[in-house]
Amino acid sequence: MGSVPVTSIPSSTYRASDGAAYERFLGRWSRRLAGPFAEFARPADYSRALDVGCGTGSLALALAERGAPDRVAAIDIAAPYIAFARSKRGGAGIGFAVGDARRLPYADGSFAVALAQLSLNFVPDAAQAVREMRRVVQPGGIVAAAVWDFRGGLVFQRLFWDTAAGLEQGAGAARDRLFSSPLALPGGLPLLWHDAGLTAVERGSITIRMEYADFADYWEPLLGGQGPVGAYVEGLPLERRRMIEDGVRAAFLSGAPDGPRSLTATAWAVRGVVP
Repeated sequence: MGSVPVTSIPSSTYRASDGAAYERFLGRWSRRLAGPFAEFARPADYSRALDVGCGTGSLALALAERGAPDRVAAIDIAAPYIAFARSKRGGAGIGFAVGDARRLPYADGSFAVALAQLSLNFVPDAAQAVREMRRVVQPGGIVAAAVWDFRGGLVFQRLFWDTAAGLEQGAGAARDRLFSSPLALPGGLPLLWHDAGLTAVERGSITIRMEYADFADYWEPLLGGQGPVGAYVEGLPLERRRMIEDGVRAAFLSGAPDGPRSLTATAWAVRGVVP
């Protein structure tokens, strides 16, 4: 399975420079989503599967456990994430590649299922990416995706963004850009699926819980500079960052001693059949 040269790939809207930092920030939670999402997709065959926008490989690894690792492919625009995914236990047999979701380097009908977990809302042309996913899946196969319900279901990030927005104007603008994506709406993904000509389109939602040992476990992963949250925090002057940290700590603690917290996260999911 080939790959697109890194130099030909346009920049994503997602800050993706450090695989280990992403794993600490979001990868540990995307592993929890991967299993339920794979079950929602319900393909007839997990052994010819493609993970589009694979990040550090959480979904690809879950698919490999359900099928045959050497027949699972995974692609992401971020070379550091692909390098980290390849280094993971169980990642050696998976066909990880650096490439663009809008120009998938696979032949028509190569897969029984193509899935995109937490990635389509960061692709500059998500509709084109869905058309490409449809192209590389055989007739009767499944195309499925999941994105966070930023507006109504992402408690662990709303805690940060809503607190920061009350303290700093730039946080409100950054939050609004992220939360106003059409894919943050309940009907966003199904509309893409219908427009791509997929049939038997089904929408659902998947809720998982985020476990944090304490506030440091919540806050420190944000300092790795990954994604919109990390990029925003990294760009703050030190005094402003400390001010926002204090505000977010107060929201996290909510009047109770520091310690474990369990926060929910919900993703919208959609699946469709290639006619």
